Amino acid sequence: MGGAMLLKETGPREVFCGLTSIVWLHRRMPDAFFLVVGSRTCAHLIQSAAGVMIFAEPRFGTAILEERDLAGLADAHEELDRVVKDLLARRPEIRTLFLVGSCPSEVIKIDLARVAERLNSALGGRVRVLNYSGSGIETTFTQGEDGALKALVPLMAQSQDDQLLLVGTLANAVEDRLINLFKRIGINNVSSFPPRESTNLPTVGNGTKVLLTQPYLTDTARALINRGAEIIKAPFPLGVEGSRLWMEAAAKAFKIEENLIHSILEPLIIRAQKALQPYKEQLSGKRLFLLPESQLELPLARFLQRECGMKLVEVGTPYLNRELMQPELELLPQDTPVMEGQHIEKQLDRVREKQPDLVVCGMGLANPLEAEGISTKWSIELVFSPIHGIDQAADLAELFARPLHRRNLLNDKTLTNV
Repeated sequence: MGGAMLLKETGPREVFCGLTSIVWLHRRMPDAFFLVVGSRTCAHLIQSAAGVMIFAEPRFGTAILEERDLAGLADAHEELDRVVKDLLARRPEIRTLFLVGSCPSEVIKIDLARVAERLNSALGGRVRVLNYSGSGIETTFTQGEDGALKALVPLMAQSQDDQLLLVGTLANAVEDRLINLFKRIGINNVSSFPPRESTNLPTVGNGTKVLLTQPYLTDTARALINRGAEIIKAPFPLGVEGSRLWMEAAAKAFKIEENLIHSILEPLIIRAQKALQPYKEQLSGKRLFLLPESQLELPLARFLQRECGMKLVEVGTPYLNRELMQPELELLPQDTPVMEGQHIEKQLDRVREKQPDLVVCGMGLANPLEAEGISTKWSIELVFSPIHGIDQAADLAELFARPLHRRNLLNDKTLTNV
């Protein structure tokens, strides 16, 4: 399966939990609300990740589990019913309510599936109530989206119509450009999942061909396959090469002439490669170490090595779905170490030993590594940034050139005692 060395380790790990994905999902579906059943720590985490929202009330919140709940002295189900009732009275525009499990709710075994079923009966269809787990015990931060989308799949209507279904949250402007490109090459029936309105779900069936936009949607992909859909295997649309191969795979699945897609993509490719050149000059030859956090690590490594000339020291990923990732693995250089899972102490020892020029990691590890003189890039920034597609290749490269540029500026300055 390509030239990569597939390795695995287990042990203590350092990752954001799946609750963090609420921050981009609630922006994607403005008629949905995400209610975390968790502790004050959960509430602080989401608010910190989202930033301070001054001008609008956010579409997420936390039903706080107090000490009495955790000790089993209070009826958490009654309290949750009360919170939901008050929320819907205050926010009548909500059409879909996600109950999101957390570490505390799972430790005391609140059955959110049963709660959702009971609330759906009580609400009589006015609001749909779904549930999924964002618990950090079992999930990394991008898997929250996988759980949310998997919860929506059973609500999708059945259809045998031929269609292309783009699966995974993208920035609206990026998604619009990609859909326009697909229509230009002759794929006119293109839908998105998640949709921009939670109640406007696309259909699914034997005529549905799924093109994943994000690599961390394993459970959603499996659920769509069970509904009759076919997954188009391709590298992910990061960088010029990945985006071209991704679109070509879709064109092939719909029997589009190769010459047509080449004629449409070629001007975009030439423009993107020109825009990419200054960042390639900054990144070429620099050594890169990716710690496991987002599951974006493999396509990022492929882009940074093949299109920007970076040298891969180690590519870590929280989980490795070999079937979905096969096209990415085949594009990595021979003997690239790909480490599934994490033993944080051993991995940090390898970082210190190898002394890479740049480490991609979580926010919790960035400051300590920076203090040791190692430049870092936050994994979570890559989820919030519009990085998909040929047009975004230079912007994606710039995100990695920026910390190296900052390090050079700091090294050029000398501190003098006053």
